[in-house]
Amino acid sequence: MTVDTLVDGLAFPEGARWHADHLWFSDVYAGAVLALEPIGGAVNTVVEVPGMPCGLGFLPDGRLLIASVQDRTVLRREPDGSLAVHADLSGIATSLLNDMCVDRRGRAYVGNYGDDSTPPAPPQPADLAMVEPDGTVHAVATDMLFANGMVVTADGSTLVVAETRATPGRLTAFTIEPDGSLEQRRAFAEFEDGVAPDGLTIDAEDGIWVASPLGGELIRLNAEGTVTDRLAVANPYAVALGGADGRDLFVCTSGSWIVEDALDEQSGAIVRLRVDVPAPGH
Repeated sequence: MTVDTLVDGLAFPEGARWHADHLWFSDVYAGAVLALEPIGGAVNTVVEVPGMPCGLGFLPDGRLLIASVQDRTVLRREPDGSLAVHADLSGIATSLLNDMCVDRRGRAYVGNYGDDSTPPAPPQPADLAMVEPDGTVHAVATDMLFANGMVVTADGSTLVVAETRATPGRLTAFTIEPDGSLEQRRAFAEFEDGVAPDGLTIDAEDGIWVASPLGGELIRLNAEGTVTDRLAVANPYAVALGGADGRDLFVCTSGSWIVEDALDEQSGAIVRLRVDVPAPGH
């Protein structure tokens, strides 16, 4: 397996999404959303977000949504490049915002830390928010233990969420109701000690790729939740499938998740490897 470094010198890249032939990602601690054109290697700053950007997604009309970590808002980038507040999550999110998944109808599911604790202290359970396309906010799940990466299955029926600080670390699945609410909560997969699932992406077979930063690997599970692949990649925090044929797996890595260290070291990078199963739509 060949791992190519496409971009380095970042602080803490996160929220990777493939859209319009570019890899979009947040350099969280640097306060910027960037877009990478993989063939030519050009990296452009899309927008600066003083409140720190993290989760990204796109409305059906192509406008970018950004989870603004410190402000606990979801921002919307308008066609002229300006930012508008799409939704205020301060009434639901008890701590910093984290990752986000936007479904094909434009509904955004957004997690938050719960509190400012760090392991080994136990986390505070938190609510998962759903933002309708018009910006209306609902709490759609309770007692999430550091909701992180999220994906929606190809048929739009199921949301899978990484609960990074659950014991053991797990992926939790929900049935998506027609109004976007979540029902039938169940464990999709539970991991062994040393796996704290972080970012997720999904392939054309509804296989879920999991970034496991503590274990230094990417883990693929099939649609039944069984592990099919493990690939060694140092310090992976987020993943996205894309590229011309959908078989490029882009990985956000960083030597540290601690703000001061990440800014000082600038060890963050975007790396790429090839996989057998493409992204949906390829």
